Amino acid sequence: MTAPSIRARVRAELTEEIKAVARRHLAADGANLSLRAVARDLGMVPSALYRYFPSRDALLTALITSAYDDMGAAVEAAEAAVPRADPRGRWLAVCGAARTWALEHPAEYALIYGSPVPGYAAPQDTVGPASRVIVAVVAVLFDGAAAGHLAQGPATPMPPALLADLRELMGKWPGPEPLPREWAAVPAEAVLAVAMTLWTQLFGLISFEVFGRLEAMLAARQEYFDHQVEVMADFAGLAPTDR
Repeated sequence: MTAPSIRARVRAELTEEIKAVARRHLAADGANLSLRAVARDLGMVPSALYRYFPSRDALLTALITSAYDDMGAAVEAAEAAVPRADPRGRWLAVCGAARTWALEHPAEYALIYGSPVPGYAAPQDTVGPASRVIVAVVAVLFDGAAAGHLAQGPATPMPPALLADLRELMGKWPGPEPLPREWAAVPAEAVLAVAMTLWTQLFGLISFEVFGRLEAMLAARQEYFDHQVEVMADFAGLAPTDR
């Protein structure tokens, strides 16, 4: 592999600088990004910035993709540090890493999990990065189920339309190929149903904290979060390794 040219390296560095300035604008102004304002802060004329990001939406997409990837990388690193035979510990690591990243990057979290940006439609390119956390959750649950430590899904039968959606999701599984052999005997739809519940509950918890919904109610927010993710682990049947 040949080293990138000086021009390519300069372009990459300036692209990252543009994104860094745009993130500061996100923190100050929300998603109301102005390419002219970003160019001004960089000492560039807007026409020069357009050579890197031809529109506001292109810059938003780059920021959204980076945010999803950054959170996904943090979650994956935390989950990978826990022994594979400890699915409950892996779940707790996923949750803690997602919360820590969100609290350290509230503006970027708001961009990807807050209110939709008016007039912006995320392209298909963002789907893969956006899936990294749920893929980690699903892998933990499948491993737990394969080891006999997973609830068999909600007692209430799933509506046929939901079951069809979950089967379609499983058909698009973006994880390792081929899938681990031990997953073959796992009831896939039940695991996915639990995963969807955990995923939405987790980000509901994080969003309430990031967006200040708990400030007037709970001082012990870390303890509340830790307790809730343990409750979710119990719901999923993820037993501690010493049980």
